[in-house]
Amino acid sequence: MATQPTHPNAKANILIIGQGDIGQPVTNKLAEMANQSGQRLGHHLGHCSNYRSDYNVTGLARGERHKYDLHDDAGFIQADALKVTAEQLRDFTHIAIIVTPDNYDADAYKNTYLGIAQHIADLSKELPDIERVVFISSTGVYGQNNGEWVDETVAPVTPEREGSIYILKAEQALQQAYGDKAVIIRPSGIYGKDRLMRIRKVKEDNKPAMPRYAWSNRIMDTDLIHIIAQVLTIDKAQLKPLYLATDYAPVSTYELAKWLCEQLDTSVPEIDDSAPVSGKRLHSNIPLAWLEYPDWQVGYQYILKTLN
Repeated sequence: MATQPTHPNAKANILIIGQGDIGQPVTNKLAEMANQSGQRLGHHLGHCSNYRSDYNVTGLARGERHKYDLHDDAGFIQADALKVTAEQLRDFTHIAIIVTPDNYDADAYKNTYLGIAQHIADLSKELPDIERVVFISSTGVYGQNNGEWVDETVAPVTPEREGSIYILKAEQALQQAYGDKAVIIRPSGIYGKDRLMRIRKVKEDNKPAMPRYAWSNRIMDTDLIHIIAQVLTIDKAQLKPLYLATDYAPVSTYELAKWLCEQLDTSVPEIDDSAPVSGKRLHSNIPLAWLEYPDWQVGYQYILKTLN
C-alpha cells in the first residue's frame, strides 16, 4: 500500500535547480503532465498508478526567464543556486538538482556539483517540509575499469577523474544532510538525436584501431527525462535510494562502432588486440516500462531514421 504524503491535502511543490539540456525538459515535462488526467499521466510514466499529479513545478536558473523555453504553467526563480536562500526554498517539498559545469576541469566540477549540493545540504535544517531531494549524479563515480559488472549494490571504487570524485562527494553531502529523503540518479552516457558524437566518429575516413573490449553504457536523453520525472512523482513506498539510469544493454565501443558503420555503409575500424579490457558493464535498476529505448540498437535506429 502506498505511503501517504506528510501533508496529504497539500500540493507538492517541485523545484528544478538547473535549466539546461536535461533540467529544462524535466521542468516542462512535469508542467505538461500536471495538466493531464491521471490515466494519461500513468501512461507517460510507465503505466504506474503510484504517482502524485497534484503538484506545481518551478525552474531555477541564473538567467532571466525569457532565456529559457519554459512551459507557461511552470514557475520560475532567477537565482544563483550557490546563493539561493532558505526563504526562497521554504515552500518547496521536492527539489531536483540537475546541473552541469561551465567547463570540464576539476574546479568547475567542484564549484558546480559539490558547491551546489553542499549549499543545499547546509540549508537542510531550515527546510523542514522537504520530502525529497533528487540529485542527478553520474555513473562516472564508479572507478571500476576492468569490464566489471556493476549494479546498485556495488560501491564505487574511487574514480580516477578528480571531477568524478567531487560528484561522489556531492552525493554524500546530500545523503548526510537529508538521510532517506535524498535520492541519487546516476545516468550513464547520455545520447540522443542532438548528441551525435558516435555517429560523427564512424563517418570519419581515417578511423583509428579500437580495443575489442572497451565497455560502455548509455541512456537516451528523453528516457532520462522520463526517469527523473518519475522519481520526483512516485509514492515514497515505490522509491529507491539509488537509480542507475542506463539502458539494458552494455556494449563495447567497438561493437557499437561496427554496427553504426554497417548501418551507414562506411568502413569498419580495425581491432587493437593489444588493448586491455576497460570500462564497466552497468546493470540497470530502472523499470523496463520507464524506458522507450531499452537498448542502444533501438535508440540508434530511431536516431538514424531522424537523420534520413
